[in-house]
This record gives sequence, C-alpha cells and structure tokens, in this order.
Amino acid sequence: MPKHTLFVCKSCHRSSEEAAKNPPFDGTLFIDKLNALHIENFLHDELEIQPVGCLWACSHACVVSVCYPDKPTYLFTNLNPESSAVALLEFMKLYINSSKGTIPWKQVSEILHSAIFAQIPPVVVD
Repeated sequence: MPKHTLFVCKSCHRSSEEAAKNPPFDGTLFIDKLNALHIENFLHDELEIQPVGCLWACSHACVVSVCYPDKPTYLFTNLNPESSAVALLEFMKLYINSSKGTIPWKQVSEILHSAIFAQIPPVVVD
C-alpha cells in the first residue's frame, strides 16, 4: 500500500544568491527537523519523508511537495526550516485524513499561507 509522501529538497538554501559553500544545506537541516518530529507524531506506515536531490525551484527555497495517489499534489516554497516544520506536519495530518486530499484554506496554518505555490490535480488513470 502506498504511503503519503513528503518530498524534501535536500540541496535547498534560502537564497540562490547566497548559496552555502559547505553542507549541511538548509534543505538537509529541514529534513532532519521533519524526521525528528515525524517519529514523535506519526505512525511508521503513515508518512514517508523522502529527500530528493533537487526540486528545481532554487530561487524559492526551501521547497517540498506532498503527494499520494488520487489526491492533489501540493508544492510549498520559501519554507523556513526552523519555523515551518511543525506547521507542515500539521498540514500532512490534514492531508492524510482527507479522503480527497483537499484542505480548506482556513485549516492551513498561517505560516504556510504564503508558502503554498501550487495545488496540482491528481492524475486519473483509466
């Protein structure tokens, strides 16, 4: 059975003009924070946090996407690794518990309002 997946760009940094010279990058720090909170708040088979090399949104770092079959994919950009991890995992709880994956705007944490870049419709396979 597929898991809800949170793809996190591990090479992200907050400003494409001020790229970090040496790791760890902000994306990697964000993954570490999300993994620590994930262990405390989710069942093992409920959510997978998957690091990816790059999500091609370098001028909008930190970037993550949320997906699951038959649900819309969400793309979040300009996330702050320190302050948005909890809000993002709260969003994931709503997403997991929603049969269609649509989350009412008023239930989305204000921290994420400016970070939602796109809601991409699910792929329908006939």
